[in-house]
Amino acid sequence: MQETSIFTTGDGARVAYRYDGDPGLPTLVLSNSIGTTLRMWDAQIPALARRFRVLRYDTRGHGSSSVPPGAYSLDRLGRDVLELLDGLGIARAHFLGLSLGGIIGQWLGVHAPERIDRLVLSNTSAYLGPAPQWDERIAATLRAGDMEETASTFLGNWFPPAMLQAGGATVDKFRDMLLRTDKHGLAGAFAAVRDADLRRTIALIPNPTLVIAGRDDTVTAASHGERIAATIPGARLLVLPAVHLSNVELPEAFEASVLEFLLAA
Repeated sequence: MQETSIFTTGDGARVAYRYDGDPGLPTLVLSNSIGTTLRMWDAQIPALARRFRVLRYDTRGHGSSSVPPGAYSLDRLGRDVLELLDGLGIARAHFLGLSLGGIIGQWLGVHAPERIDRLVLSNTSAYLGPAPQWDERIAATLRAGDMEETASTFLGNWFPPAMLQAGGATVDKFRDMLLRTDKHGLAGAFAAVRDADLRRTIALIPNPTLVIAGRDDTVTAASHGERIAATIPGARLLVLPAVHLSNVELPEAFEASVLEFLLAA
């Protein structure tokens, strides 16, 4: 198991990444939700790394990646992935993204389908406007003295009430990720979400695609996943009885569905 490494993008940002799995296996890239790090996938690694060489990375502005100033664009977040693949000599890979990671996955499917084999878009949306609500959120994030209130809001949107009330190591782990997130990195990523509108262009995605939605998701509603699956030609839709982090809430069902799809002939 490799320790975290650093790749420098064309615009000078440092992107932290790590590999798990045999180098001879096909590559599967995992892209995380806003407000988290590559550790959001820890529970999936034992299952996924048996069949794939798993490449995880911290989105710019998050985790051990650098925090460039200003607003981030979806184009830049997508190119971070392409430049990382180029730097590691990976011509094609499967891609699994959740929430913001799923938005990045849609961009890749539209703009670089030749680099992607199979695409899994989990708990995500093609559009989360209108813009003014994001402007207000960005301003509030930058004004805040710490991440306490932001962390509480995120956790309430990510997990069912019973799981939050029970607490425990999993909830604590995600709270810690949020508290450690740089508010400027979070605001930069909010801007990318604010400006993203892929509702029409995802019809161009030619890759085999699995869309996973959470039945009780209040961030990217199940209806958003349904619309993505209806727009991408031939896409499959799976709705899990989960909130937003379906890989954390229902890991076994999530992993089984992803593996079945990625390993299909």
